[in-house]
Amino acid sequence: MDRTIVEHPSPNCRAREPGSVVDTLVLHYTGMRSGGAAIERLCDPQAQVSSHYVVEEDGRIVRLVPEHLRAAHAGVSFWRGRRMLNDSSVGIEIVNPGHEWGYRPFPDAQVEAVESLCLAILGRHPIPAINVVGHSDIAPDRKQDPGELFPWARLARAGIGLYPQEVPDLDTAEDAGDLAPVRRALARIGYDIIGEGGMDEALGIALTAFQRHWRPEAVTGRADRGTRARIEAVARLAEPR
Repeated sequence: MDRTIVEHPSPNCRAREPGSVVDTLVLHYTGMRSGGAAIERLCDPQAQVSSHYVVEEDGRIVRLVPEHLRAAHAGVSFWRGRRMLNDSSVGIEIVNPGHEWGYRPFPDAQVEAVESLCLAILGRHPIPAINVVGHSDIAPDRKQDPGELFPWARLARAGIGLYPQEVPDLDTAEDAGDLAPVRRALARIGYDIIGEGGMDEALGIALTAFQRHWRPEAVTGRADRGTRARIEAVARLAEPR
């Protein structure tokens, strides 16, 4: 579908670092009461935050920063061995009040617009499927967006990102087995996981972020059997082919 993009330039941008390659696409929710309030903040020089695009609930797409410039959307971040991802990423803010202001499902018109925009971005940049991520994936200790209501599986069916198919829906009973394989698999996917110990705060945070993206029916922060199966499935999909 051909969509008109509304231009609303934000001053909160600058040139990307020399040699930077855009290889990551980060999806956010705005987490504010309205799309207008979000755009106002993303264009406020005092806020010093921005994104490349905002997608309204009615499907309207607003461009704040051209893709060749660096937007301030990822912040302190990590994915697949690299930190501070603003220079190597495109950021899309999806209008939704978020967990603080009344988190709700994303309307079809909005999701259709996100799909259209993502496919266009993927056509312009060498972004592997495993690098289509949520803000909560790259900053799990401080972010929840776009959250467990975001239709990641639908996007994957459209050719955007990864989502395992036909993984057994195992029960959510916690498995007290060895957690070292869970840590290794999360690291293979891209999370900032170190050490070989048991359950700790960092592992619980990473598990919660993983579940928001790939196991939204059980966002518990626990390594239950179903979560372990889903982690292994995503890790296999993430391997170079």
